[in-house]
Amino acid sequence: MVMILICILAPWLAMFLRGKVVQGILCILLHITLIGWIPATIWALVVTRKEAT
Repeated sequence: MVMILICILAPWLAMFLRGKVVQGILCILLHITLIGWIPATIWALVVTRKEAT
């Protein structure tokens, strides 16, 4: 539940916490733009849910 909240508020942080540094940097670049925030959040949720299973 906490990880989902992190994915919504700071998707790049969720990537870094999962050990995906390069994806985290790309996620920061997406998160900087207002339009890219939604895809970055979805991407972080997908990565987080995939590793949880």
